[in-house]
This record gives sequence, structure tokens and C-alpha cells, in this order.
Amino acid sequence: MIAAALLHPLAPLGLGFTVHASTVIGIVALAALYVWRARKGPEGGPTIGQRAAFASGLAVLFFSVNGPLHDLSDSYLFTAHMIQHLVLTMVVTPLLIAGTPGWMLRPALEIPWVFKLAKWATSAPVSFAIFNVTLVLWHLPPLYNLAMANHPVHIVQHLCFLVSSTIMWWPLMSTMPELPRLSYPKQMLYATALALPMSLIAIILTYAETTLYPAYVSAPRIWGITPLEDQMYGGLLMWLPGGMIFFGVASVKFFAWAKSAGE
Repeated sequence: MIAAALLHPLAPLGLGFTVHASTVIGIVALAALYVWRARKGPEGGPTIGQRAAFASGLAVLFFSVNGPLHDLSDSYLFTAHMIQHLVLTMVVTPLLIAGTPGWMLRPALEIPWVFKLAKWATSAPVSFAIFNVTLVLWHLPPLYNLAMANHPVHIVQHLCFLVSSTIMWWPLMSTMPELPRLSYPKQMLYATALALPMSLIAIILTYAETTLYPAYVSAPRIWGITPLEDQMYGGLLMWLPGGMIFFGVASVKFFAWAKSAGE
């Protein structure tokens, strides 16, 4: 019993690898859908780069919702949960978009209501609102605490982040002329604006004088991090790396604009 107690805080750090069947089923289904659509496309299918991007996205998704990061975020550290959310929204969805050629999605747009919905959802003001409203709502203590206490709700939370971030990235990364990217100046403005709501949430978390999420107050303490410090570190992660990603995207779009103007 004593040995188990000593090892318990270290279990998520490499002594075990928890795999959740629901995540495996979802990832395998997504991979199967991709392979099926690839076989239905033009000769050669997706490029090697696109296949690699999509496969990387699925791999990162698997390791973010299973294993040590998932265990840490679910049972120990709010900071780990923020890392998980950043990975889902800032790494997984861009990789999946980059790996999906437009022709794979085009048949769906032949359905009139699907096209109208997609056109509306991927317009910059709407995509901005969808992502940030989703982000704000799921970080409000009542909804966040509900997700921590109820695993099906937690799954819905992650699905909301994946869907809303896909919509958010679309004006910057679209692979379809039917749902085009913004012009370079508008992409720069859009990416810069995206950093602001996330920063506001992060500031609230970083400077809060009380813990907002009870699950992490009662969680076993590891690495000597108190619940309030944990919340502060999580806020800082959302604030600095999260915001810098969008500013980095804006910088890349600026240089792409300058290059295109010089050609």
C-alpha cells in the first residue's frame, strides 16, 4: 500500500499508458473515412505531404487524449489540461486541414443546405465568434466543472474544441475555392484579433485569487504545485504560447503577402 501511494503521483509520468476506447474508435473512423475518400479521388489521391500531415494530426490527437497527458489533465493538473486544449486546437486541427485536399470535401458541398451552412460558418466574423464563444463557455466554472465530473460531457467538450477550431482555422487555411481563404491583409487582422479573447480568459485565470475549478483543488498534488499556482501556470500557457501562435501566423501571412506583391 505504501509503495502504491508513493508511485501514484508518478503513474501518469510513464509507468502506465491509459487508452480510452471512445478515442480509438473516433480516430480509426476518421482514418477510415480519409482512406475511403482518398480511393474515390483523382489518380494518386492526396499528395505524400497531405497524407503525412493528416496522419500526424491523428497521431497527435491520439497522444493528446490518451496516455500521460490525458491522465495528468484529468486527474492532477489544470496546466496539463491547458496544454491538451492547446494541442487539440492549435496543432491537431491545422494538421488535419492541411492533410485534406479540397476535392475530398467537395461532394458534401453539393448538398445545398450543407454548402450554405459551411459558407456561413467559415466566414471570418462567424468563425471568430464560434471559436471564441466555445472557448469562453467551456472555461466558465459551471461548464468546466461539469466536464471534469462527467466523462461523456468531457468528450463533448473536446469535440466542441476540435470542431470550433477547425472552423476558426478555415479562413486562414482553406483548401477549397468554394470556401476561400481571406486576403492576406484580412488574414493578418483576423489572426491578430484571435489572440485577444484567449488572452482575456488567460489573464482572468492567471490573476484569479481563488481557484475556479474544484476538481484540481482536491486532486493529488505533484511536483509541489499548489492548486492556485497550477491555475496560474495554466493561464500563462494559454496567454503566452496560445497568443504567440496567432501573432506568429499573422507574421507568416505578412511575409507571404509581401512575397506575392513582389512577384
